[in-house]
Amino acid sequence: MPEFKLNTPVVQNDPVVRVEVSATAQLPLGANRFRLVVVDDAGNESDPAFLDVVVRDMAKPTAVLDVVDANGRRVDAVVPFGSSFILSGGRSSDVAPGRVVEYRFTLVDRT
Repeated sequence: MPEFKLNTPVVQNDPVVRVEVSATAQLPLGANRFRLVVVDDAGNESDPAFLDVVVRDMAKPTAVLDVVDANGRRVDAVVPFGSSFILSGGRSSDVAPGRVVEYRFTLVDRT
């Protein structure tokens, strides 16, 4: 099971990674930003994609900035404090005949 540390990529061949949390390894409350860079079989790196996952405090208000589509619909990436979740880079692609062979998931500093 990979361990997410700030600004340290978790590099793997699988497009799905489980973000495990425990009593001693929690994500902080509020938005936690993850970055994904994919690499194709020719060694070309993609531009980064970012996702903010909101860890919500169950007792006090949590400030949240949302991303909405052209129709105003919110893209939801909220998980309760202390809960594990799964990130997927499965929709990543390369121009044929190339293929994605590596996924670099990174929890990045919020500052």
